Amino acid sequence: MSEIASREQLRGALLRRALVTVPAVLLLGMLSGRLANSGYDNQWFAMLTKPEAMPPGWAFGAAWTVLYILQGLALAMILNARGNRLRGSAVTLFVVQLALNLAWSPLFFGLHQVTAALWLIGAIFLAALATTLVFGRIRPLAAWLMLPYLAWLCFAAALNNDIRRLNPDAEQLVPGFASTQIER
Repeated sequence: MSEIASREQLRGALLRRALVTVPAVLLLGMLSGRLANSGYDNQWFAMLTKPEAMPPGWAFGAAWTVLYILQGLALAMILNARGNRLRGSAVTLFVVQLALNLAWSPLFFGLHQVTAALWLIGAIFLAALATTLVFGRIRPLAAWLMLPYLAWLCFAAALNNDIRRLNPDAEQLVPGFASTQIER
């Protein structure tokens, strides 16, 4: 018996998937940031010289919330594309790029590895771009939902690079112990 699902059934299946994927992606993103103590409340980050283009702290939370919601919706669309031969590859690519994304906050804010975090953003961008391209072959709208994320990754890379440039000693700074020594 091979019946075709109605539009209502397909929409219902997409909604059910989105009710799982959106909160899951959002929760993982928030958890990564919280565990790494990311943001302006981080003592080490507060000590750094910030570039002029650095947005206020609330903007990061708002941006990442929207980006994670869009990613969760895009993933739900791909999961809903049952029978598509690229579906498995697309989901694998999505998981890889998300795992790399979730590693950035601990690397930057937790381990203070500014240069390594910049390289990681490059890897995240490449994985997210590959994900977006495969998503586009399955569901073009899912690829469109990934575009703001790709744009934000470019902006984040620029900020990360500026922080690296403005703070060449960032990886050696110890929170709460700003250097007051005079060089001889």
